Amino acid sequence: MRCPSCGNPESKVVDSRPAEEDTAIRRRRECLECGRRFTTYERLGDTPLIVIKTDGSSEVYDRQKLLRGLLIACAKRPVNPDQLAALIDSIEAELRNTMRNEIGSKELGDMALIRLAHLDDVAYVRFASVYKDFQNIEEFSNALEAMRNI
Repeated sequence: MRCPSCGNPESKVVDSRPAEEDTAIRRRRECLECGRRFTTYERLGDTPLIVIKTDGSSEVYDRQKLLRGLLIACAKRPVNPDQLAALIDSIEAELRNTMRNEIGSKELGDMALIRLAHLDDVAYVRFASVYKDFQNIEEFSNALEAMRNI
């Protein structure tokens, strides 16, 4: 970190503490050249996740869009918003742990389906029917059979 006073790149950390509700670290530094003290903030770099859609186009991952789809699938079902938030948190944690920048929409939908199957059978079928775009009863029946194997 360059000193704002003299431009020297060498400094030492005098004090560190959490800041901004533990989403950043505030560091007091002292320039090794001129002795001036200054403050820096360290934050996690947030690289956006890109969703590659089936038509080849891409868009930035939107947590709210996934939540809306799950809420519709869980309408009038015994699934509370905290459970859905935890479901999405687990998907996001898995994606962060794999250090990926891109994910296919099919893979994202499959991740949601697997987790939804453990929450509610009816919500699973509702989500699958929209996500997989069933064209006939056989596809619907196959999805029910697949759910039994999860």
